[in-house]
Amino acid sequence: MTLADRYRRWFEFEQDAHARVLASLDTVSLENRDEQAFLESVELYAHMMSARLFWLYRFGVTELGPKGLFPKRVSLDELEDMAADTHATWADYLDRLDQEELDRIFEYKSEDGEVYSNSVEDILTQLFHHSAYHRGQIASRLKSIGGTPEPTDFVFWARDHVG
Repeated sequence: MTLADRYRRWFEFEQDAHARVLASLDTVSLENRDEQAFLESVELYAHMMSARLFWLYRFGVTELGPKGLFPKRVSLDELEDMAADTHATWADYLDRLDQEELDRIFEYKSEDGEVYSNSVEDILTQLFHHSAYHRGQIASRLKSIGGTPEPTDFVFWARDHVG
């Protein structure tokens, strides 16, 4: 398995994990959906999707970046559409991913205006860790208001039952 193949596999996992987070958001009762923890969870999910799209923009793959890294007042229906669009765009990009692209060094301007450079591989690694971090934050918030977070650890997705 090449490194590009591994990133494609990890992306398959992430799509499943993101779907599980959407399902978890839906476990919060209607009366608790005005709670700060729920609103923050929705915004964190939207942020994960926006960050993924923003990096494709920085890679030079898409023409326009998202409307912001931290979307506000997003509905669950909008999250589903956002996830579907983000995953489709990333799947297309990852279908073409090869070692040359992973090794490519690119420059970008950070939110504070400084210019940096990284390899594409660095950023793909960052994105997977970034999503895991925020999925944990969302799970904690949902539990605090009576939601039931689904497991999104890689091992649950990757393991095979033997017995």
